[in-house]
Amino acid sequence: MKYNPNEIEAKWQKYWAENKTFAAQNNSDKPKHYVLDMFPYPSGAGLHVGHPLGYIASDVYSRFKRHQGFNVLHPMGYDSFGLPAEQYAIQTGQRPEDTTRVNIDGGVDKEGNQIAGYRKQLDKIGFSFDWSREVRTSNPDYYKHTQWIFIQLFNSWYCKKQNKAFDVTELVKVFAEEGNVLVEAVCDDQVAIFTAEDWNTYSEEEQEKILLKYRLTYLAETEVNWCPGLGTVLANDEIVNGVSERGGYPVIRKKMTQWSMRISAYAERLLQGLNDIDWSESIKESQRNWIGKSVGASVDFSLQNLDGTISVFTTRPDTIFGVTFMTLAPEHELVSQITTAEQIAAVDAYIEKTAKRSERERMADVKTISGVFTGGYAEHPFTKEPIPVWIGDYVLAGYGTGAVMAVPCGDERDYAFANFFKGQKGMPAIKNIFDQDISESAFGSKDGFKLVESDFLDGLGYKEATQKAIAELEAIEQGTGKTNYRLRDAVFSRQRYWGEPFPVYYVNGLPKMIDAQHLPIILPEVANYLPTEEGLPPLGNAIVWAWDTVNNKVVATDLVDNKSIFPLELNTMPGWAGSSWYWMRYMDANNETEFASAEALKYWESVDLYIGGNEHATGHLLYARFWNKFLKDKGFAPTEEPFKKLINQGMILGTSAFVYRLEGTNSFISKNKIEGQNVQPIHADVSMVNASDELDVERFRNWREEYKNAEFILDENGKYIVGREVEKMSKSKYNVVTPDDICAEYGADTLRLYEMFLGPLEQAKPWNTAGISGVFGFLKKLCRLYFDEHNLIITDEEPNKENLKSLHKTIKKVVDDIENFSFNTSVSQFMICVNELSAQNCHSRAILEPLAIVISPYAPHIAEELWSLLGYEGSIATVPFPVFEAKYLVESEKEYPVSFNGKMRFTLKLPLDLTKDQIEQIVMKDERTLKQLDGKTPNKVIIVPGKIINLVG
Repeated sequence: MKYNPNEIEAKWQKYWAENKTFAAQNNSDKPKHYVLDMFPYPSGAGLHVGHPLGYIASDVYSRFKRHQGFNVLHPMGYDSFGLPAEQYAIQTGQRPEDTTRVNIDGGVDKEGNQIAGYRKQLDKIGFSFDWSREVRTSNPDYYKHTQWIFIQLFNSWYCKKQNKAFDVTELVKVFAEEGNVLVEAVCDDQVAIFTAEDWNTYSEEEQEKILLKYRLTYLAETEVNWCPGLGTVLANDEIVNGVSERGGYPVIRKKMTQWSMRISAYAERLLQGLNDIDWSESIKESQRNWIGKSVGASVDFSLQNLDGTISVFTTRPDTIFGVTFMTLAPEHELVSQITTAEQIAAVDAYIEKTAKRSERERMADVKTISGVFTGGYAEHPFTKEPIPVWIGDYVLAGYGTGAVMAVPCGDERDYAFANFFKGQKGMPAIKNIFDQDISESAFGSKDGFKLVESDFLDGLGYKEATQKAIAELEAIEQGTGKTNYRLRDAVFSRQRYWGEPFPVYYVNGLPKMIDAQHLPIILPEVANYLPTEEGLPPLGNAIVWAWDTVNNKVVATDLVDNKSIFPLELNTMPGWAGSSWYWMRYMDANNETEFASAEALKYWESVDLYIGGNEHATGHLLYARFWNKFLKDKGFAPTEEPFKKLINQGMILGTSAFVYRLEGTNSFISKNKIEGQNVQPIHADVSMVNASDELDVERFRNWREEYKNAEFILDENGKYIVGREVEKMSKSKYNVVTPDDICAEYGADTLRLYEMFLGPLEQAKPWNTAGISGVFGFLKKLCRLYFDEHNLIITDEEPNKENLKSLHKTIKKVVDDIENFSFNTSVSQFMICVNELSAQNCHSRAILEPLAIVISPYAPHIAEELWSLLGYEGSIATVPFPVFEAKYLVESEKEYPVSFNGKMRFTLKLPLDLTKDQIEQIVMKDERTLKQLDGKTPNKVIIVPGKIINLVG
């Protein structure tokens, strides 16, 4: 019999599908275990060998837990809404719905490209996914629940006193009975105080405007990252070096009316919840920094010669007398008010320049110093001295209040700013309030100083001065103690087509929610995916996009009369909407009436193991925790945290190939000859290069028209040698290796084992196809333990001690490794075990049956085939995992090194239960000892049982 992976794997993949082998039950006597992967965005490029790394790890773990008797939920779906599909639609004229479906299911797109399809690619690798629970976020039967969650957020507010979200109807009741004086809510900063009498006299429209300031999702004018090239708002993590990650288009800061999510309400719970989950410290620290809790004071600086104040948050109220100037974010609403006529031209120019830089770029750039004096002044709350007001792009409008009180003597950035503009109008000399030297740098420590030149704070240190400064600010009603968070509310609108429609229509400009019973509001057909000529989002092109409040359905846009038919929201939800709750849908994916039943939610509770990339640390993972906590508040989610344990897989890197073009020519010179030449490295497709780094020159010439007549300067042996470099695996670098090719040549089991063998799961590691053959050879060697060229060679003979030792050593190692996610060392142990059993000529059923089970999480297809050949019906998938028995690893003998005056001369194998005297008697009678002693008597015989024997003198 011959190991034929293609035949074996197709057979068992068909068996699993037909028998629903991996379907989880929502009620089972078995203990539950929920293993989840971050689901993919289905691009037309499909999977490369880097993508399945985390999926293989989670699959190994899922299969192992089934062997341990768990009811395992291991689902898969697609995060199928998103900007890439829309951009592709704009470029090619295809519907995003069509391209997304082809990318998932496979087929030929409108351009004639053959698309493998994610589903087929995943199936070929042999994953134990419960496909009966598949979700696609772009399907109406999924996103109707996303719309429903949005409505719940709109109808909720956050009570600070109880630290929990409640229904807005309860807030309305309080307003009607007491007004808002005693309400402790997370809400907009500018909320006027009103009495119950006031509330009850307000019109319905006035009441709705007030409620918008309290709702957990709300409309507000917000500073956003606007990308004209893409026609949409981008999140910070969608921008790289000031341009859009998708397409590389410029991004500017712009004020727009947007839907926002009040994630800031959950800042403290998001922070404290990190203490209760098993995540890496690096991810937790990323979230802590993003949430950015700081304790200090809010201080109000009155404007000189103008009405109004500049509010700042500072963690160092003790330095209040060191304020030398103030800096506002260029976007701050007071800039236009305080800028003088003399400074307006410079200020406007600076604001225009700053608008082209993203917030992330501004935060990261700590070297560039820039700013402009507004000409305006604020007033010190205690001394009443004038304080010049500047603008600078290191201050961000969305962080804190968008203003800072600059204390150059105690802050390095303020110190650098003050010195950079030293001597210019509006930049006074630095005030030093510390009994320390600041001639070379700021004094930033909170210890080891006494305050000077600080009025009532003179002689105090940090702690005492902070308390006293806050007390005095509160006494003069110009400040208060405060805890602040860097975390800002999340913009929830996108000016694009391919996203979840909002279940919102507008009456007199105010948003109204469509009743949940009429969901989903399905994305309409449009002829053009670009914004309208008037600059409206793409849904402005829809001809059927209005809400009929009488018949409760979507009708033609031209029927809008603002009496019974009203305009629908033109924005769509962002990419993170559908991914912020998808793990709950998997719990009850086919439920047509609710996102998941209470019974299913109670049974599965939360994800036990989540595997995905660390690039989602402050995006998806933060939003998912926020939505989960909200749904817990509303009685839907059963737990506070969605993901108990999180593991971030590392990246598999590609090994790129480079050819070298002589500058200004169409000649390419071999790597070995480039010394002293001016060359331009150009990526070549790795499929054109063999294992010896030799380029197929003719294939390269035919690759592109521009290379058709290229000349090649070869080595003396007539070969063109390419350069190699390890970098990110990417289609643009032509270093992609597809799993389909590996599976076709070597089989999925080889791919699975090799990816796990490459190195620790969390680390980045380079792909080297040359190493695949070694793993393939191992699987063939494994098969030879079970069958020869013609027949099964399993015997019923009793295993010997060495057989049992090899097996149980492997069982112990694999169990420990899987529980600790050290998959690479398990594969090494498989190789050791098979080599040992081969050397022992072991074909014992008592050894090889459990070995098939032990290897099955890693190489499930060959394990199934061996299990079948061993005479068993049904799948190996739920057969109990072999139990490690320590007795088989207990050594009964020891091979002692026998030394003479510390030099080892020979070894002697002896039973471990011998006493010192018995060991000495045996050693002294050994012929080799007598020969070494040559008639002499040793002065001393040192024996440590189980370790050493040493004869001295």
